[in-house]
Parts: sequence; structure tokens; C-alpha cells
Amino acid sequence: MNPRSFRAQTPFQALLVEQALLLAQQLEQTADAAPDGQVLARVEALAVPAARELARQAVQATLQAQAETAEKKGHRHVPAPADAASGTKATPGETS
Repeated sequence: MNPRSFRAQTPFQALLVEQALLLAQQLEQTADAAPDGQVLARVEALAVPAARELARQAVQATLQAQAETAEKKGHRHVPAPADAASGTKATPGETS
């Protein structure tokens, strides 16, 4: 097998690459250990929940990092139009 190297640009990317490599190793081990006729079922049983968890962790970490960046920058407050809360649009000369 030809080894490859990967360069992560952030700690978050490094974590995801490490987790994906670990999952790949687990899938290979599961496939190798599965009896004939059970490879697909065993690999799928491992892959589906593990991939969901990896995706959940990736989303969570991404949102957390984005929130931390926003907190450091400070929040931008944009006022909402006064009529937006009521859902109606007043026209000039109209009374309630």
C-alpha cells in the first residue's frame, strides 16, 4: 500500500482527519473479521452510526468555533424594522 500524507490547516481539520482514519481502520478490521456472507451487514452496522456521529461532531465543532469567533469579534446588532414584528406593512396615511 502506498502511504499518503495529509496536512491539516487547523486543529479542527486535524481532528476530523484523525477520526476519519480511525473509522477507516475499524471498517477494514470489521470487514476482515466478518464471516462470509456477513461482510456487508457488519460493515454497514458499524459505518452508518459511526458516520452519523462523526458528522454530528463535525457540525458541533464547526458551530462552536464559529460562535467563539463571533464572540471575539463582538455581535453586530442590526435593528429590525418596526413593522416586521407585527407582520403588517403600514402605508402612508393609514391609521389603525
